[in-house]
Amino acid sequence: MSSGLNPLYAYLDQLGIAYSTVEHPPMFTADDAREWLGKIPGLHCKNLFMKDKKGGIWLAVLPLDKRAHLGAIEKQSGSARLSFGRSEILREVLGVAPGSVTPFALINDTARRVRVILDAELLQSESVNLHPLRNDASTTIKTADLLLFLKSLGYSPLIFDCAGSCDAGREK
Repeated sequence: MSSGLNPLYAYLDQLGIAYSTVEHPPMFTADDAREWLGKIPGLHCKNLFMKDKKGGIWLAVLPLDKRAHLGAIEKQSGSARLSFGRSEILREVLGVAPGSVTPFALINDTARRVRVILDAELLQSESVNLHPLRNDASTTIKTADLLLFLKSLGYSPLIFDCAGSCDAGREK
């Protein structure tokens, strides 16, 4: 796909990351995305934008059908009392609207305020599907390229099971 005027695609091109994008109706929730599970190959992801009581900002990326356990995420990440981030903070930090949360939006986090959490199950998939800064499309990249993208921006994600295992994972 040609990067055209989209800075995300231009950045992926610069990194040598192959991608494909499929447009679809806007998806605001995991339930909205379920209809596309068989239509777009790769692991479909959901993204949780959260804030803790100390003001830390967190982005957790996990498989679409996996239920996150916030208590386990708090314990493993060292955060304190997580809650979902307000739309104003989301727009300010990641530059996207609710429903369009994606690790690709970290390209807009110039102050590097966000701490990134990847569910360990993601690393078992060859490719992942993520919104390309808007919720009416899904972009597929190799999982290894997601890690490359994050590292190129200066992020060292925490990797652990977001569903409840409390064996603390550390940055990898």
